Amino acid sequence: MKKFAALLLFFTVLYSAQNHRFMYTYTFVKDTLDKSNVAKELMYLDISKDGSSFYSRDVFVADSIRFADFEKQIKTTGSMRVTSSFSTNKQASVKDKVLKNYAKQEVVLESKMGRDEFHVAEDRKLVWKISPEKIKIGEFQAQKATTSFAGRNWTAFFAPELLFQDGPYKFHGLPGLIVQLEDDSKTHVFELKGVTKFTPAPEVTSQFSSPAKPIAINREKYKKMFWDRRNDPAKDLKQLVANGGKFVLKDKNGADLSPASMIKEMEQNAKARNAKENNLIEIDILQP
Repeated sequence: MKKFAALLLFFTVLYSAQNHRFMYTYTFVKDTLDKSNVAKELMYLDISKDGSSFYSRDVFVADSIRFADFEKQIKTTGSMRVTSSFSTNKQASVKDKVLKNYAKQEVVLESKMGRDEFHVAEDRKLVWKISPEKIKIGEFQAQKATTSFAGRNWTAFFAPELLFQDGPYKFHGLPGLIVQLEDDSKTHVFELKGVTKFTPAPEVTSQFSSPAKPIAINREKYKKMFWDRRNDPAKDLKQLVANGGKFVLKDKNGADLSPASMIKEMEQNAKARNAKENNLIEIDILQP
C-alpha cells in the first residue's frame, strides 16, 4: 500500500512537468507461419502538452549513428561506402512513428520511403466499448475496453489514475493511459514498463535524413506507395545509379559488388522478407 501511495505521489509530481516519457515493450510476430519467432522492441511514448510521439528507441539510435557515419565518409573520402545491409537494422524493426496533435485531434503516421518522409493522415476513428471489468496491472487498477482497427480486434486496459487519454501506436481516447494493449491473435502486444520525465533533444539535421518538411498524403496514396516499394525494393539504388551517384558497393563480406548484383540481391532479399512479414500491425494494408 505504501508503494502504491508513493507511486501515485510520483505521478502527481509528474503531471506538473511538461514532458513525460512512457516506455512500452512491443512484442510481435512477423510471420504467422512461425509464431515461435517472437520479436520484442522498446518503444517510447513521449507526451507533451501539445501532443505525443510514439517511436522505437532502437531505430532512433541506429539512424543517428548511420547518418553520422555516412556524413563522415563523404567529408573524409568524397564517397560513401554502402554495404548490402545498409538499409536494414537487424536489432530494430519498427521504422515508423505515430504523431498525435491534441488540439487538432489529429493522428499522423510518419513513414520514410527512401530519402523522403511522409505524413499519412489517419482518418479512421476509434470507437471504444468500455467494460466494467477491471484487473490489476503492476501498481494500477486497470479497466478493460475493446475496439476494432485496421483489420484487427483489440483489447486495451487503461489506468484512470494516469490522466492521459493516450496510448501506444495510434490508440487513444480512453479516460486514462493505456497500460496494456493486444489484438485477438495475441501476436501484437504492448505493455507499459516504465515512465520518466525527459527534455526534448535538439533535432539533428543530415543530408541523409528526411527533408525538413514531410510530404502530407492520405492513406489511399500511402497504400499505393507501400505496394510500389514492396514490389520494387531497389528503386532508390536504381535512381542513384541512373543519376551517376558516387558510391562504393560492398557485399556483407567486404568484396566489391556491382550495382546490378546489388540490385538483384536486394530484390531477392526483399522477396524472401515480404513472404515472412505477413502479420503487419495494420493487416488491412496487405489486402487488395
